[in-house]
Amino acid sequence: MNAAPEVISLGCRLNIAESERIRALVAGEGNLVVVNSCAVTSEAVRQTRQAIRRARRAHPDARLLVTGCAADIERQQLAAMPEVDGLIANADKLDARAWNVPEPERTPPPLHTRAFIAVQNGCDHACTFCVIPQGRGASRSLSVAEVLREVEEHLTQGAPEVVLTGVDLTSWGHDLPGAPSLGTLVRALLDAFPQLQRLRLSSLDGIEIDGELFDLIAHEHRVMPHVHLSLQHGADLILKRMKRRHSRAQALDLVARLKAARPEIAVGADIIAGFPTETDAHHADNLSIIAELPVVHGHVFPYSPRPGTPAARMPQVAKPVIRQRAAELREAVAAARQQWLASLVGERLSVLTESDGTGYAGNFARVQLPQGTARGTIIAITPTQVTEGLLV
Repeated sequence: MNAAPEVISLGCRLNIAESERIRALVAGEGNLVVVNSCAVTSEAVRQTRQAIRRARRAHPDARLLVTGCAADIERQQLAAMPEVDGLIANADKLDARAWNVPEPERTPPPLHTRAFIAVQNGCDHACTFCVIPQGRGASRSLSVAEVLREVEEHLTQGAPEVVLTGVDLTSWGHDLPGAPSLGTLVRALLDAFPQLQRLRLSSLDGIEIDGELFDLIAHEHRVMPHVHLSLQHGADLILKRMKRRHSRAQALDLVARLKAARPEIAVGADIIAGFPTETDAHHADNLSIIAELPVVHGHVFPYSPRPGTPAARMPQVAKPVIRQRAAELREAVAAARQQWLASLVGERLSVLTESDGTGYAGNFARVQLPQGTARGTIIAITPTQVTEGLLV
């Protein structure tokens, strides 16, 4: 009897959501391994190649197919790997025809504690460091009706939390009739499903947060008090060279206004270390914005030139300097996070429990749970200490 297909997902939350749909597509294909790859940085590509080699060692007789962003952006390099049997274009990976399988009947999704709903794909912006539009294409959105249908299926299965994801989530709706905003979608979900307990949003472009979305984040208790910003840098000149559309002052003002309305909001951010032309003063601005916001959920990326991007042609910062600056940024995030976690000791938190003995509060603080706590439930706890980055 053939083994069930295995789908290995790397990279963003959107990839995680898409991997679930790929798993459903290839469910009857037997001895198959699919690597859903990432190419956002050179490190992500390295991890993709590493995952392919590991998968081949673990499944020497399986058919091994690669899809995802790296399957487009690094197509020649991956196709040349002896472990790889074939590539599926990223744009086609949710199309049954690309896998040579019949279109599956719509079946209930598997139950997860957090249901990831990919409501948007692609990107219309041209950040100078980013290769993702090459792998994902132009921005395109699911309709409100399509999102409602997916969310309803997960709620019927008992999912306590829904996470809306996308490559550029805040651009949801720009390509739909009437160009509705993301706030319109969030309001429609909350109105349609009073039983939805927790709604979380993945990475947001702060400059695109519309008035309705701001009000919902600030005042709606079912929208989690956790905002992850596509910040990228704390220095205005570097933001301009990245072709970002916000300034440092705008990022600080957005967070100040959100926290004035809802003080418990926790801030996450993507931050790039060592962008081309970055000076010591620019790096100091990067460090200081971590403390000023403060960033307690930080994703720090050492800059790496990506093929065909404008930033790859700019004067580069030396790799040892990039590594050192990335380490300093991570230390700054860790310090801000530790101080924030300590402030939560003694506070009553609502925690969604996972299967590994931990759970996540609404502000995305990770909590070590009492032994024997059931998975997929929302419980109230009061942490008494912080141990190794976990509330206990």
